[in-house]
Parts: sequence; C-alpha cells; structure tokens
Amino acid sequence: MVHALDLLNAHIADSFVGRYFRLEGSGHAKERVGSRFTTEIRAGITTWVRRLTPVMRAPTKPRNTQAAMAYIISVNASIISDSGGTCVCPTPDFCPTGTNAEYDSCVNDVRNDLITSTAAISALASFLMGFLANLPVGMAPGLGLNAYFTYSIVGYHGQGLITYREALAAVFLEGWIFFLLSLFGLRQWLVRLIPNSLILAVGAGIGLFIAFIGLSSGGLFVIGGDTVNFVGLGGCTTANQLPNLSNYCNNAVLRNPTMWLGIFLGGILTVLLMLYRVRGAILIGIFLTSIVSWPRSTPVTYFPHTELGDEMFDYFKQVVTFHPIQRVLNVLDYHYGNGRVWYALVTFIYVDILDTTGTLYSMAKFANLRDPITMDFENSTIAYCVDAFSISMGALMGTSPVTAFIESATGISEGGKTGITAMVTGLCFFVSVFFAPIFASIPSYATGGALVIVGSLMARNVREVNWDYVGDSLPAFVTILMVPLTYNIAYGLIAGVGTYAVLNGIPWVLMKVSGGRIVPPNMHMREEWIIPQHMAPYWLRRILGRSDTYDDFEMEGRSGQGVVVDVPRSQSQSQYEANVYETRTQQTASPEPELEKYRRGDSLSSPASPRYR
Repeated sequence: MVHALDLLNAHIADSFVGRYFRLEGSGHAKERVGSRFTTEIRAGITTWVRRLTPVMRAPTKPRNTQAAMAYIISVNASIISDSGGTCVCPTPDFCPTGTNAEYDSCVNDVRNDLITSTAAISALASFLMGFLANLPVGMAPGLGLNAYFTYSIVGYHGQGLITYREALAAVFLEGWIFFLLSLFGLRQWLVRLIPNSLILAVGAGIGLFIAFIGLSSGGLFVIGGDTVNFVGLGGCTTANQLPNLSNYCNNAVLRNPTMWLGIFLGGILTVLLMLYRVRGAILIGIFLTSIVSWPRSTPVTYFPHTELGDEMFDYFKQVVTFHPIQRVLNVLDYHYGNGRVWYALVTFIYVDILDTTGTLYSMAKFANLRDPITMDFENSTIAYCVDAFSISMGALMGTSPVTAFIESATGISEGGKTGITAMVTGLCFFVSVFFAPIFASIPSYATGGALVIVGSLMARNVREVNWDYVGDSLPAFVTILMVPLTYNIAYGLIAGVGTYAVLNGIPWVLMKVSGGRIVPPNMHMREEWIIPQHMAPYWLRRILGRSDTYDDFEMEGRSGQGVVVDVPRSQSQSQYEANVYETRTQQTASPEPELEKYRRGDSLSSPASPRYR
C-alpha cells in the first residue's frame, strides 16, 4: 500500500499538476519540500473536518487546539438569519421570535438559504485560493464579521442602522475596493498603519464579542436582557419572558432545558474532548447536541408540534437534497446615498484588512512560504485578489464578508503546503451543499458553546500585547473592552486609536518641545510604530522598471522586521543582490521550523508580531 502511494505521488509530481502546484519531485525551481499529493489530500480533509493536533507549552499545561472549518456552515447561517434577512414583519411592531408564525417561517427559509450559500461560497473561495494562489488556506464567511454584520449593522430582525439588502451592497462594494487595493499593494500598507498592540487587541475584542453572542440569545441564552442593568441572566422559557420583550426573563431564569443541554454537550463535553486530543471535538459537540434535540415530544426538541416545527421536521427528513437559494440570492440594494451604508463599508474594509491580511501572513509563515527578507509570501497579490473577489461573490449569495480562516493551520500541520489542500477543502464544502437539511437542523444552542470556545481561542492574542508600557497597553485594553460592550467593532477600534493618539502624541510633542528632556521614564519599552514607505507588488515594480528597491529593505531594518541588510548606496546592483542572497542564506540555513514552535505552544506570528521587533 505504501509503495503504491509512493508511485502515485511520484507520477503526479512528474505531471503538469505537480509542476503547477510545485510538488516535491516535480522539477520546478521553487518546488515545495515535503509536498506530496496524498498528503495534500489528507490535509485538505483535515482542514474541513478535524481539529489541529494539540500542543504542549510545558508538561504541566494543557495543549492548545483549533477547530476545523465545517462548523462555520451552521454557525454562520444561524447568526446571519438573526438579522431577518429579506423578511418583512407583517405588523408595524417589532417581530420577536415566536410572536408571528408567518415571519418565523420566512426567517427559517432565510436560514436554509444561508446554509446553502455559506457552503457554496466557502467551496468557491477555497478552491480559487488553492488553484490560483497555490496556498493551503481555506476560505469562508468570517466569525466576528458576520456577528458585526448582523447585530451592529442590520440589527436583530432588522432593527439596526441599515437594511439587510443595503448591508450586502456595502459588502459587495467592499470586495471591489479590496481588489483595487490588492492590485496596487495598498492593502499590506494599510494594515501596517495600525500599531501592533491595537491589531492584537481587535482580534481579542472580536473573540469576546463572539463569546458574548454565544452566551446570549444567539446561542445558549445564558445571558438575557434586563430592564434595570441592561444585561442579566437568561435561560428562561418563552412562557416566562416579558411580553413584547424577547429574551427578557420575568422569572424562572436558568431553567430552560435546552440551555443546559447546550452547556453540557456543546460546551463542557467539547472542551473535555479537546483536552484529551479527540479529533473534531467542536464538531462532535455540535452534532451530539443536535442529535439529542432531534427527537420530537421531548423537553429539548428542536421540532415542536407547531406549524413551523412541522415544516422544519419535514425538511429535516429529506436528509440529502439541494436547497436552492431563493430569498437571499442577489438581493442587493445599491442605496449608496445613505451615509450609514458608507459607515458600514469603511468598518468592513478596515476590520477585514486586519483579519485576512494577518491570517494569510500567519498561515504563510506556518507553512514556511514567507520570504525572510521581504516578509512577503508567494502569490500574495493573487491571494488578496481572490479574497476580494470572494467577498463580492459572497454578498451576491447573501452572506457577510469571506475571509481566510486560521483553522487552515489544521491542514498545514498535517503537511499541507500547496493549493491542493485548499481545493480539497473547497470540494468538502461543495459536497456539504447537498446535506443542507442536516446543517439546517442544528439549533442555536448547539452552536453557542462553539462560539464561546472559538472566542476564547481568539482572545489569546492578549498574550502578545505590550503590557510593559501604558501607552501601548491602555489603548489595547480600551479596544478589547469597547468591542463587546458596544456590540461594534468599529467603535472599539476608534476608541483604541483615539486613546493611542492621545497617550503617545502628547509625550511626543513634549519631547520635541523640550529637546528630549521631558520623556516618560520607560519610553524605551514602547513598541516602535513605523509607517512603511511603499510595498508595491511585483507586477507594478516591473512596469515601473524596478526590482526590489533599497528603500524596501531599509524599511524592514528601521521597523525591526525581518533581517537588516546594511548595503551602501554606492554598491552596484549585482553586489547588492549578492549581499541580499547571502543574508537570506544565513537567515534560512538552519531555521527553527514554525511547526516546532507551535508544538511548544508559541502562537503563530503575524507580520507585526513582537517576535519580529
């Protein structure tokens, strides 16, 4: 069997496929060492359905884990359908869940549509990322952005700033703006304008935001509304909620059996499985909770004996079918004259820049595909353009922005190094389109625990914040705090940037005015913030008649990123290139594999990580 697999790998490596994807043994000048066809297939399946093999920081500490991508199908549909989609309340009043059968049926149809659209756009985006950019990175609608799209922009059942249709139009335009920014290399430049501590804080704040949603009515319903304290305990049944105030408990809090089912099976059991390195822990927790909720006539059933429950159960019994996208396909409202649409657009742009750019850099380094000199990775411009195109196509299918998934580390840890990994992941998403009845029958309390767990994984970014200097730590803390409390990523980022400008701008002015005499005692501990000069993509440098420029490498040296290349300007181009080659050789002669760092428990590094400072 092993011999047959070796023959298969050798045959494919020697073919056009092997040369295109730069498999080991293909003879390509830049073939990727260790890449084999069968390994790529296994890695692609792993990215979709498995968790990352956990790693130990120390013998006495538990290992860190990541979830695979399959859970996003049901989670994304559950979150975005809370916006109400294209459904219109037939009464002039707000339509909470359970108060209007016609509206509830429409929202259920929207959720079924979003199951199909999430799987379809994830399949398309992942396949294109693998085929065109040759990167082992899976793509899907991002957690955090979908929550912001639903609860901050559109609002619960359409009670937000703009309509669902207008929000999709903003996402559609965002994709094409990203496409232009990516072509001219401005996307990488923009992400470096934000101080590193704030970049890390935004990720942690989004993690808390997601966890809060998982605990609230969008998940377990442990937290509900409160007429006095704004937030209080939830977990009551519909009969014990205040009239006309959905998710506000009048009494009998924490007595809903579905909440406890989600806590124990979807939460505690999932974490225990992760502790014991069980593969697919989060997915197992979600499906176990769902399976328990599927039988009818039980206190925790997802299919009550109502008109809507009968409709949902009839759809569930189909098991395998294709559900066409009807209510959310191409429903954009290009009402760009509304100022609130532009507010949403700007926020989507900057948050998505931070999210996708940071993830792609991290995954490229994890797979040893990033150049230690330029700090860029192969086909970066194509990868950003694929992401931008996928964002716009996702909007046409009715979903929030598509982004690169950090869960791609699962496949990379299994040996994925080429785009074949991402293409296989895309194929798995495509197959899941035909199992829409199963994914549509996963209740929100089954995914609530997963949201809390994923949020905790995202919150680990706080470890890399520079807590030693208050000018860096306080803005980061304000950002982390404001994102979940305001239900708005933009407000958190604005608060953090404003705090950073004040705490660092005033000392800078005093230092300049006093000639360097009035400075904070520990100012040397702050993180350097360097605005990069330019990061023109390769195709643009060729048009302008330039290759790698001196300024590019000087920028790396001043910012403390990469390797400092000390080359006199009087040196010839050939001498300059020889010096760069020698420096690169010394840098990569015996590098510590990124996977080994991860097995020790070190986090994956972003381009602005303190590791490079």
